[in-house]
Amino acid sequence: MKDSIQVSKENYLKAILEAEAEGRQVIPSVLANWLEVSAPAVTMALKRLRRDGFVRVGDDGIVRLTEAGRKTAYSTAVRHHLVERMLTEIFGMEWHQIHEEAERLEHAVSPAFEAKLKEKLGDGACPHGNAILPENPAERRKRGETRLSEAPSGQQYTVVSLEERDPELLEFLHETGIEPGGSLRVSSQNYDQTSSIELEKGNSILGRVASEAVWLRPEEQELSGMAAGNLKSRKR
Repeated sequence: MKDSIQVSKENYLKAILEAEAEGRQVIPSVLANWLEVSAPAVTMALKRLRRDGFVRVGDDGIVRLTEAGRKTAYSTAVRHHLVERMLTEIFGMEWHQIHEEAERLEHAVSPAFEAKLKEKLGDGACPHGNAILPENPAERRKRGETRLSEAPSGQQYTVVSLEERDPELLEFLHETGIEPGGSLRVSSQNYDQTSSIELEKGNSILGRVASEAVWLRPEEQELSGMAAGNLKSRKR
């Protein structure tokens, strides 16, 4: 459990924005879980955020961002995204080591430095394969992506992205051999909600929490997409 002093206004607002982007209804218990703080700490933080005009809490208990809160949250998410890319693309840090570092550094990035990072790095996904904000799972499924926990067995997949909120989980996935852009085969989805997978470094069994954090795309889909792209190029 983190000290509430360690969790800034920006952390709360960013967590609300990210949860909304994933299509979740944001209630205090979600924030307590995501930010690893106590329920009383969340209550106090929301009271301050309401007072300062950053959030509204409806009669249904759902926390919603105001326009000012959304602007602040998005700015923090952009800085986090840029810092993660900077740590990997410029300084060579490993993808599984950068999330917490970016959580600390995102609050120290000035507008001038942010502009330089954008100029240097351009557009692109973060080292975990994610855009600035998480995408709604329904939209991802429309594109043919699926969580490892839901992936049909007997198929080969490319790892599209990893949910990055839990640094310990990222370290575990790295040690297991799962990484963005990597390949794996789902052997079976098991009765106890575990997933058996085959990797280059060997077979493994993932629990529900880990398998839900991994987004996949069937490799057949990738190959057919590449073939279609090549066909379009030839027609031109």
